Amino acid sequence: MTISCDVAILGGGTGGYVAAIRAAQLGKKVVIVEQDKLGGTCLHRGCIPSKSLLRSAEVYAQMKESESYGIEANGVKLVFPKVQERKSKIVEQLHQGVLFLMRKNKIEVVQGKGRVIGPSIFSPQSGTVAVELANGDMETVVPKNLIIATGSRPRILPGLEPDGKYIVSSDEALTMDDLPASMIIIGGGVIGVEWASMLNDFGVEVTIVEAAGQLLPAEDEEIARELEKLLARRGVKVLTNAKVLTDTFEAGDGKAAIQAEQNGNRVSLTAEKLLVSVGREPNVENIGLENTDIELDRGFIKVNENMQTTEPHIYAIGDVIGGLQLAHAASHEGIAAVHHLTGETSHYDPLLISRCVYTRPEVASVGLTEREARSRGIEVRTGKFPFQAIGKALVYGERDGFVKVVADANTNDIVGVHMIGTHVTDLISEAALAKLLDATPWEVGQLIYPHPTLAEVIGEAMLAVDGKAIGI
Repeated sequence: MTISCDVAILGGGTGGYVAAIRAAQLGKKVVIVEQDKLGGTCLHRGCIPSKSLLRSAEVYAQMKESESYGIEANGVKLVFPKVQERKSKIVEQLHQGVLFLMRKNKIEVVQGKGRVIGPSIFSPQSGTVAVELANGDMETVVPKNLIIATGSRPRILPGLEPDGKYIVSSDEALTMDDLPASMIIIGGGVIGVEWASMLNDFGVEVTIVEAAGQLLPAEDEEIARELEKLLARRGVKVLTNAKVLTDTFEAGDGKAAIQAEQNGNRVSLTAEKLLVSVGREPNVENIGLENTDIELDRGFIKVNENMQTTEPHIYAIGDVIGGLQLAHAASHEGIAAVHHLTGETSHYDPLLISRCVYTRPEVASVGLTEREARSRGIEVRTGKFPFQAIGKALVYGERDGFVKVVADANTNDIVGVHMIGTHVTDLISEAALAKLLDATPWEVGQLIYPHPTLAEVIGEAMLAVDGKAIGI
């Protein structure tokens, strides 16, 4: 069977299905080819299930501290199977929502494994997708334009391949029936620190091993130091500048042991499980790229500013192109690709994409770090304001953290905003909007913030750039 369409999308994750909806809204006939469930990694093995677990962990931690709010709650008990049950219900509800959106927008979904094929009887150009269905039958999708959105998977360390028992990736960790008593997390990036925060709140003994000099290597140094300090205060052991020696791994009798090298010294570590969290790699294998002239760059599909590959009628978006491997980045890339292929105005600026880390406390940022700005030759001025001087933060019992603003000393433009504290993943969009509108710190500081609110910390941090913060 042959299906002709205006736009075919290989991969039905967040980037893929959002691109499909926008193309359908613009009057295009759209087909999604997906071998698994619509929603992809974000919905089924990433953002949503992990944040559900993080929320349960946060509630459990708060209930154990309820006495500080004047509430005595005796016999607080964690029932982890019910935590997992809640997670599954949320995921399924959202999955059904995505299916509804496909029906609403008249988007055809072909369930099966798709491969891009070269010029053939179906089309004089590459980009046709041959789909192997679950029953073994074949369908052929012939589009005018193709968007590749095949996503990514956890990167594996040779010698530390997940076995589901002693070694897990984030995929296996999300489906654990029971919590281990202890966990070594290899990698202190976003996924690693989120799992560390969650497991610690659940009562698991956690050690993070990070090869770089700080946790969250891509984030501002001051933010990373604050997060490390706060995690350590909760009992999380953090080793930075530490390289795991994979050939030292041993397991048996319910224990896993491994050594790490830190500053020339060997450190022996033991726990019930190891979580390998060293980034993600693109799904570019077995999708037929060899049948095209598409080029790769360090394993990722190479695209231009319009998300076009080296074959202009084929686009690629999301984790498979590298860059910011974030669900909302993939969605925006998908919209940008559709706008370009339909002749609409396309705008995509990675420096306007907020980055969020759902630890306790949360971390959020947009734009350049202070170090990145200086490395680009930008003379900067900074302003900081602590949450402990914000009344609403004290009411919440969440006084840790601060907001840091990095501004260009010559143009007064906002270069970057970096936050650590309660609910900062909800606050960061105000800073991103200010950057989008080219507001200066002084202009943002003139906004009359309602009191008491957490958002006051943004205005104060902006005023602090000029030394005019009111609360300190």
